[in-house]
Amino acid sequence: MNLSKVKRVYRCQSCGGQFLQWSGQCGECQAWNSLIDEVVAPASRVMTMPLSGYTSMSEQQTTLLSGIQFNEIERFSSKIKELDRVLGGGIVPGSVTLMGGDPGIGKSTLLLQCLCQLSEDTSVLYITGEESLQQVALRARRLGLTGEKLRLLAETRVENILSHAQQEKPQVLVIDSIQTMHTDLLSSAPGSVGQVRDSAMQLTRLAKQTDIALFLVGHVTKDGVLAGPRVLEHMVDTVLYFEGETDTRHRLIRSIKNRFGAVNELGVFIMTEKGLREVSNPSAILLSRSDASLPGSMVTASWQGSRPLLVEVQALVDSNHSGNPRRVVVGLDNNRLAMLLAILHRHAGVATYNQDVFVNVVGGVRLIETSADLPVLLAALSSLQDKAIPHDWISFGEVGLSGEIRPVPNGQERLRDAAKHGFQFAIVPKANVGKQNIEGMTVFPVAQLSEVLGIVKLDLLRNSEI
Repeated sequence: MNLSKVKRVYRCQSCGGQFLQWSGQCGECQAWNSLIDEVVAPASRVMTMPLSGYTSMSEQQTTLLSGIQFNEIERFSSKIKELDRVLGGGIVPGSVTLMGGDPGIGKSTLLLQCLCQLSEDTSVLYITGEESLQQVALRARRLGLTGEKLRLLAETRVENILSHAQQEKPQVLVIDSIQTMHTDLLSSAPGSVGQVRDSAMQLTRLAKQTDIALFLVGHVTKDGVLAGPRVLEHMVDTVLYFEGETDTRHRLIRSIKNRFGAVNELGVFIMTEKGLREVSNPSAILLSRSDASLPGSMVTASWQGSRPLLVEVQALVDSNHSGNPRRVVVGLDNNRLAMLLAILHRHAGVATYNQDVFVNVVGGVRLIETSADLPVLLAALSSLQDKAIPHDWISFGEVGLSGEIRPVPNGQERLRDAAKHGFQFAIVPKANVGKQNIEGMTVFPVAQLSEVLGIVKLDLLRNSEI
């Protein structure tokens, strides 16, 4: 490298912004102490000419969309059904999947389990940059995995990894993790924005040229987002996030981006002594509660990717004596709760401005759709009145600012799944009621919030008398 043509820049580790001088705070994302110096070579000079005299030298021709021929996507199973679900039906050759999550939540464990099963009839290669080979073997022994045909390599230099991959020619390649990789093209430290970007770019190019299914393990920041440059998520085909806390048994994997399947697909696992065990019926696990009806609880049918998921929404409304009522939400949007409480006050006359409101989605599930609006209001109203809603009731629906109950997608599928789990009564938007009745279930169609309160109030009084 010609030192006379080398320049030094400072790049932000949070947003990837580039600056000529160092400062304590990034001028783009306002992050503190995030600028790290990098040595880069200037781009080659490009010859320019007037547009009138420009002649394209490319031989590539434009193509009509209707004339493009394509084949169906070929997949093969990962031997783990819940992982196949979030991947869109299986592993696609040549695809690049980025898997992120908190430390210790199970990213390496899941991929090690997957590769040990695939190694029986598939060529696989596991690259570890954070652990030694002895540590990986010890974890496999602890999980009861044989992995006799699983090939391991402890390496952090991308050029060496590319050489081994070309020699081994694996069908599945795992990099654990991308933040530990470094390339000789840059002189910055491993984990920097430039190293993560260029290392991922070279590995992605390898996967696309050789049809190797590549899995990248990524770290997350304290805010729960993937560390490194944002362009990393744009380069890969699929982005998977681990949800849930490390101190609970449940592990949820959600697909945030997927070029080969549905987004927001959810896979449910349970952490055991033998690793992650997939849950075929997650609704039954998440609804493992007593038969006794308790105030402040309501079950809803959410839609996760391509299947319904029954979860319990709990609310606690208590008097506030400090003059500053709190709104604490776990698993939902905090701003949406404030909006729903305002709708409850405006259209139902129920005031909570002097009450603390706590809302929690049981099981660590994060609900990102609006179908949880109605269950949240019912759970909060049940807690406020200290009257329990019977455990065989279920509800879903979006609540508008005018107090109207709006329909949500896949209403019939949600009701059928609820009926399978023993729910007998449902409060749903009027537009979600189909022409055919659901066997064993009584459905109450509602169009306004006032109708909902009328139905629930009668049942609450009847339940309290019993």
